[in-house]
Amino acid sequence: MSVDTATVRKIAGLARIAMGDEAIAAMVPELNNILGWVEQLGEVDVTGVEPMTAVIPVALRLRADVVASDLETGGGKRDRVLANAPANEHGFFGVPKVIE
Repeated sequence: MSVDTATVRKIAGLARIAMGDEAIAAMVPELNNILGWVEQLGEVDVTGVEPMTAVIPVALRLRADVVASDLETGGGKRDRVLANAPANEHGFFGVPKVIE
């Protein structure tokens, strides 16, 4: 693939970057060199190479997916919490209507 000045102008327009004619002319060989490197990377034989997301092995530390008892989470206090509410309705905080 080869990049020309029209392509650079279009890319600059899509990126909303103002570029003069000199900058566009200088960018053409740079982008062509980059695309040449990408094509060269595409020629590398990677059969048997496992894809990776990092250069070092990383494992997520996950907590156990269990339901904690009320004593651990501080649950079972709905009545005490709602006692501080200015209005409660059906076991929930009552709030004024916002939509008219």
